[in-house]
Amino acid sequence: MKRKINVLKGKKDIRKTIVSFVISALFFVFLTGFLGDTVSAESSISIDLNSGQADNGASTLDLLFLFAFIALIPTFLMMMTCFTRLVISFSFLRNAMGTATSPPNQVIIGLSIFISLFIMMPVFQEIKTEAYEPYKAGEIEIDEAITVGAVPLKVFMLKQVYEEDLDMFLSLADAQGSLEMEKYDSQEKLTELSIFVIAPAFITSELKRAFLIGFLLYIPFLIIDLVVSSTLMAMGMVMLPPAMISLPFKLMLFIVADGWNLLIESLIISFN
Repeated sequence: MKRKINVLKGKKDIRKTIVSFVISALFFVFLTGFLGDTVSAESSISIDLNSGQADNGASTLDLLFLFAFIALIPTFLMMMTCFTRLVISFSFLRNAMGTATSPPNQVIIGLSIFISLFIMMPVFQEIKTEAYEPYKAGEIEIDEAITVGAVPLKVFMLKQVYEEDLDMFLSLADAQGSLEMEKYDSQEKLTELSIFVIAPAFITSELKRAFLIGFLLYIPFLIIDLVVSSTLMAMGMVMLPPAMISLPFKLMLFIVADGWNLLIESLIISFN
């Protein structure tokens, strides 16, 4: 009897669920149709992508390219500035200290963004002076503004690139037939390279430097871990986690040495 009652209750619950789902679906369809009619009746603005060219000579294809460029701006800011080295270095510092979520990712990313803006400010100012302001004044066209504005960014990236990384991408581009490697034999001619050749070499060099900085950051904290582990082993406290004891000493060392100022100052100077 109990099983039959439970089966009947289960069937009733299923029926109630189905009925409520059907009612909700009908209500959603009705509401969508009502709002759609209201919006179409009250709206007086229409957009037609096939209406030809705009007043400024911008076509639909140019508008799509503009939207695609806007979507890629965060990637450009991350990969073509000093953001990569900063955020990886701060992440290595957090892991070396043994603090899993302190500082949190939002703080690390925010700190990296503002320090990146501080480091890149002369480059952005040069781009504004040489490309944006003449384009805004109508002295140059958009194509020339992009070409002129990319030069300061290229110079910044070339200063940070390892020669072997740049030679690797130059040789690969030469093998693809994209360019002739023999033409770029001086520093002045390197600024004429495509940004699609300079940017990968710059990112590779930044990753190498960031991991080297992470290795150097690990050394003092690793020494503290070794000292604490050997001390606990000598005292017979095998069951006590060494990380629990070494963490306060790491924090004390980092605070006494004024670690944040030292690290941030060293990172900023490394770009100069």
